[in-house]
Amino acid sequence: MDTSPRFPSAAPDTVIAIPVRNEAERIEACLRAIDAQDGVRPGSLGLYLFLNNCTDGTDRIVADLAQAMSIPVRVRCVTFDGAHAGWARRAAMDAAAEWIGPDGTAGTILTSDADSRVPTDWVARNLAALDAGADAVAGRIQIDEAEWAALPKSLRARGKLEDAYSDLLTELEARIDHDPHDPWPCHRTTIGATLSVRLSAYRLVGGMPMIPLGEDGAFVAALLQHGLRVRHAKDVVVTVSGRLVGRAPGGVADTIRARCEIPDSLCDARMEAVPRALYRYLWRRRLRRLHATGRLATTRAWSRRLAIPAAEAGRIAQQPLVGLAVAEIERVSPKLVYRPLGPKQLPRHIRVASLVLVVLRAGAALRSRLQSPTPASPLLPEAKAMAGDPVSR
Repeated sequence: MDTSPRFPSAAPDTVIAIPVRNEAERIEACLRAIDAQDGVRPGSLGLYLFLNNCTDGTDRIVADLAQAMSIPVRVRCVTFDGAHAGWARRAAMDAAAEWIGPDGTAGTILTSDADSRVPTDWVARNLAALDAGADAVAGRIQIDEAEWAALPKSLRARGKLEDAYSDLLTELEARIDHDPHDPWPCHRTTIGATLSVRLSAYRLVGGMPMIPLGEDGAFVAALLQHGLRVRHAKDVVVTVSGRLVGRAPGGVADTIRARCEIPDSLCDARMEAVPRALYRYLWRRRLRRLHATGRLATTRAWSRRLAIPAAEAGRIAQQPLVGLAVAEIERVSPKLVYRPLGPKQLPRHIRVASLVLVVLRAGAALRSRLQSPTPASPLLPEAKAMAGDPVSR
């Protein structure tokens, strides 16, 4: 179904792609939020809705709402027994890309979820970050306030600790393994509820991975591994539902329900102890420098210290893209396996990370006053020893 004939025939250069499955209760709020976008050039924005396996009347609601929207809307309804999140998002984003231009590379695709509500400046903020030099933008989420308040108090307390520790780890990473295209303040959320990407970048990495779980994280990882610039923008925030029964296995709903059922379940993988996090960030920095100078292929000290067999190291060292090389090293090295914390460990590591950041911030302030060109942040000897600093050896 195409509701766009009442609009100019020219294709939009920005299209929002949303996979939809049985969202009769929430799809109206989602579409009204999209239709309320400000700061977007008239005629430039379109919406593509990929309805799959809907059995609750979502298709009828969408048909009624789409006719009254102020932007062109295309809707496809399919039934497929093998449907999953990655397949549906890939189908929606591929169709968006085709609408913008089947043979071109100019344009932008945004994607969100059918149970989400984007703010009125969501498109504008994404486009601003892309215009500033990013190839893709990953935003953050917040759970609907009313639904968040209804969740167990222990879960909300844990969520606050995880958010605090995540921010500390992200700042540590940004100061140690600095990315000029994604400077602090930033975040490390990767979720399909708020992603945007230039059409050229989308096509370069082969589109959204068609995998059942974690397609959003795999997509952003592919962008980074190909040397593309991903901005994790803290000012791009989308409201998502706090429901306990979701549409995609392994999504936000499953995570919330699992932590209600098992309060002491481990945190996300990147929520590791401060010493291991520092060790990882320092190694990433060193590996990028070795790759940039060609020494990744001419020396094997790095592979011995990371317990990577010589044959594997030689293969990885030939990788021309530094992002792919570093990602592969982290995948095969037993020294860089993620070991996430439990929630009870978070308060202690929050204190430790805060102390380390005091040192890093002080060093950055001193360098700024001295106008030093050195980009790397020093660590105190205690912090280096704690992390097993590979750079200092």
